[in-house]
Amino acid sequence: MSADPALTQALFEALAPEPEGVALARLCKRLGVRMSVLLRTLAWLGDATLDGHAGPGWIRVETRGEREVAVLTAAGRAQLPR
Repeated sequence: MSADPALTQALFEALAPEPEGVALARLCKRLGVRMSVLLRTLAWLGDATLDGHAGPGWIRVETRGEREVAVLTAAGRAQLPR
């Protein structure tokens, strides 16, 4: 199992112009997905170890006050087309 490629691309497109990140609730609305789907995808794209394999570390989730925000890491930005 892995992250949905179409959702992965949509996440990268949503996060690329936002260096400070995007709140998870806003991402759900923007991408038209449920929070559970978003969180599962973020787990696959982050640095969590799933099914014995470490994730690529492309996106991290930060807690800012009461909000959770997804941010592209340097490794994630390196995946963007030039």
